[in-house]
Amino acid sequence: MPAEDRLPGPDVDAVRPAAVLFDMDGTLIDSEKVWDRSLVEVLRWLGGTELSAEARRETLGGNLRSSLAIVFREAGVLPTPELAEEAARRLVGRTAEMFEGGLPWRPGALTALRTVREAGLATALVTNTGRYLTDKALVGIGAEHFDVTVCGDEVPRGKPAPDPYLRAADLLGLAPEDCLAVEDSPTGIAAAEASGAVVLAVPCEVPIPPGRGRVVRPTLEGLTAADLAAAHREVREQQAA
Repeated sequence: MPAEDRLPGPDVDAVRPAAVLFDMDGTLIDSEKVWDRSLVEVLRWLGGTELSAEARRETLGGNLRSSLAIVFREAGVLPTPELAEEAARRLVGRTAEMFEGGLPWRPGALTALRTVREAGLATALVTNTGRYLTDKALVGIGAEHFDVTVCGDEVPRGKPAPDPYLRAADLLGLAPEDCLAVEDSPTGIAAAEASGAVVLAVPCEVPIPPGRGRVVRPTLEGLTAADLAAAHREVREQQAA
């Protein structure tokens, strides 16, 4: 293993991450555009036309329930139980069809997953996407990259609540504060930071400003285990100051 991919020595063991928790949509795979297409199809089925720019931003990193609420709002339609159930069925079904066709990796994502594994760090996939669609995506991503996976329909509250990240840390037997989350959206970043995890923000659809609980990186390309340790250390030192 190249020297730059080895974790730092014992002097920084206390501040390096014990695990890396990866978001999926927009972070590992370029699936936000697929989800967007599915949402627009459901919107048109409800009698609407296009999602507004603000609505598109609101759906980034969201879960099924929150995204459907936005679609109904944009269509100006009251979501009765029957209509909401049919809209959800259409949204999930259409998205599943596109997921089965394969999803493109975000730049550097596959190499980053391999780098973390080779460094011996624990890993988790933490997504707002439901289990059904996540399992379809994992066929292409590779479930072997993760020790555990947590989906939006497996916790009481999805992102931006911290529940998915708290669950992932618990499954790994770790404190959230010892984990580093890799996220692309404001929704996901809010969830990870609320859990106590350090965030490595890699923007996809919208810019992400610097913050006390995060380090912002333009891409996952060239990411090393040393970079992860440095990001975790930087945030913890800032918070301790």
